[in-house]
This record gives sequence, structure tokens and C-alpha cells, in this order.
Amino acid sequence: MSAARPLTALRAIAVTATLPLLLTACGYGSEATKDEPKTADTADAGKKLSAAEVRIGYFPNLTHATALVGLQEGLIEKELGGTKIKPQSFNAGPSEIEALNGGSLDIGFIGPSPSINGYVKSKGSNLRIISGSASGGVKLVVNPDKIKTLDDLKGKKIATPQKGNTQDVAFLNWISEKGWKVDPESGKGDVSVLRTDNKVTPDAFKQGSIDGAWVPEPTASKLVSDGGSVLLDETALWPDKKFVITNIIVSQKFLKQHPDVVEAVLRGTVKTNEWIHANQDKAKASANARLEAEGGKPLDAKVIDPAWPSIAITDDPLAATLKTQSDWAVKAGLIEQPDLAGIYDLTLLNKVLKAAGKPEVSDAGLGAK
Repeated sequence: MSAARPLTALRAIAVTATLPLLLTACGYGSEATKDEPKTADTADAGKKLSAAEVRIGYFPNLTHATALVGLQEGLIEKELGGTKIKPQSFNAGPSEIEALNGGSLDIGFIGPSPSINGYVKSKGSNLRIISGSASGGVKLVVNPDKIKTLDDLKGKKIATPQKGNTQDVAFLNWISEKGWKVDPESGKGDVSVLRTDNKVTPDAFKQGSIDGAWVPEPTASKLVSDGGSVLLDETALWPDKKFVITNIIVSQKFLKQHPDVVEAVLRGTVKTNEWIHANQDKAKASANARLEAEGGKPLDAKVIDPAWPSIAITDDPLAATLKTQSDWAVKAGLIEQPDLAGIYDLTLLNKVLKAAGKPEVSDAGLGAK
């Protein structure tokens, strides 16, 4: 398995096979984008693949930088020739899974927890993870006047984006390892875990109704800009400082019927990730431009500048870390032990990586047979 590299790394690497504006990680509701990605010049522009269009979902978050930049720069579109992209922006994992399961979405960028939940609820019939996209980008930010050490969290009010979402599960596991008790349903216990939509978390922090938050970027950097202090970067808790924060998933029906389109999208995401690593400043500006096009307002430099380098862009799905996150959710009592066998199908990704001269990646024994 290849290592994910920080966004600031400018040297050539083997990139392995996925703001606020809405400031959300896993709230509910979805909204289709009104703008179309710009046209890319390509010799195959008039040649359709097996589908006339492909509907791609993502969040307007920096942890979905592959989607933001790939669409903004036309790098995904270029690989599709005459097949059109229909981009759809979502506010939450559950709504994106609902769209995929309901047949209104073909491919999506999404976090590990909704990927697991969607796969398990459909008994393994509705989605596959076909690539990684991003690692890291999650921090515990606190009010430095109230919390100076990790032990000071006991008795405090700490926000996570949603019950059972990726950050919520990680925080509950961290609390458990401290020997503290919290009811996973109510969030009450030695630490008060308040499930708060990321778009309102900064206001709650400024008003003092929460003492801190375990949140993804750019919400974390927004809290810092409002006077917060980073007490813990979640990457410090993981081996090699890597863990999946964004996957690329596909409808199993679409994968079966249009593998050529899925492969073309993956060529586009691999090339996008390579371009991001080679063009850091341009990529950051491109992601912000896409966010501005969708929400009408770009991220302030004091938010995007510290947020951007804390996210590692990678094609590697870091499958072993998804299994760990699933185990944490079971341990917390949020889900029963799931059967994740078959959740990955990295066949097309590894084909694309091999053709590009890059190392293949592992499904950690959870691949489709």
C-alpha cells in the first residue's frame, strides 16, 4: 500500500489510487450544483463511452479536493470524451447514499462511515468503494481559556458533526481509551458530546455553548481563526499518520453496466491528484474557485491557508483504516459487527495505476470476489 503524502509535498511521489460555505461533514439534505465544469479540449470530445452522462456527487469541502479541482480544471471531463458530467453537491453522507441507492447518482466522493452504513444497510448490494481520495484533515480545536490539556476535556462540551459520523466515532473511541464513559446515543457522560452541524459549529463556539470540537477541515481552521487552539490532530493517533477521510464510491449497477465510464473517471481522478501534488498553489486556488462558484463566497485566506496542507490527497483507499473505523463504531455501540467483505472493488483503479506506472493498492482483504 502506497503512502499518502501531505498536500504540501512538491516532490514527485507515487500517488496511489477522492467549506465551509456549507461547513458540513455529515448533516442532512442535498443540493445539486447549478454550474457545469468547464469544457476541456480533447481529441475524443465527440466520442461517447457506454453512457451518455455520468452523475458525480461530492461535498463542497476541502477534504473533497479531488472532486473540486478535477471538475474545476476539466481533468475528469477530459478523460470522458463526449460523455457528459452532471455534478451534484451534497451537504451530507446520508443524502448522497440515498441518491446513489435511489438511482439518481452514479459515482460519489464520501467519507468512510456513510460508505460502511450504506453498504451494510443494503446487505452489500448497492455500492462499492473504488478508490481513495483524501486522508487526514481532522482536528480537535478547543477554547484555550477553558481547556489547556487533553485531560481538561473531562466535564466539557465538545461538538462532533453528527452521531455516528466519522469524526464522532473517532472521538468516542478516543474518550473510551482515556477510560471515560459516554453514552453513544445521547452523548452524555464524562464528556458532553454535542452533535452539531458544521455550518453552525463556529457560531456555537463563539457564543460559548461548546468548549471545542472534533471536526474536519475547513471547520477546524475556521474555529482557530475565531480564537480556538488545536489541541490534537487526529493523524497523530494513526499508524504512519494516515487514515481515510474521503472515498470514491460507485453504484454497483453503474459499475456493471458502464465499466468504461468508471475507468475513465478514475483516470481523471488519478491525474487530478497528480496535478494537485505538482501544483499546490494553483490547486488550492482552483478548489477555492469551485467553492466560490457553488456558494458565492470563497474561503478566507486565514482559513484555507492552514487547512489545505493538513489534508493528504491520495488514490489509496487506506482500506485497513476503514476496517479500524468500523471496529471503533462497533466498540462504541453505534453499530453491530458488519460484514464488509466485498465493499471494495479496486480492479479498475489498479488497472489505471499500472498503466500510469504507479504501484497498485490493497483492499485489505475486503475486495469483491
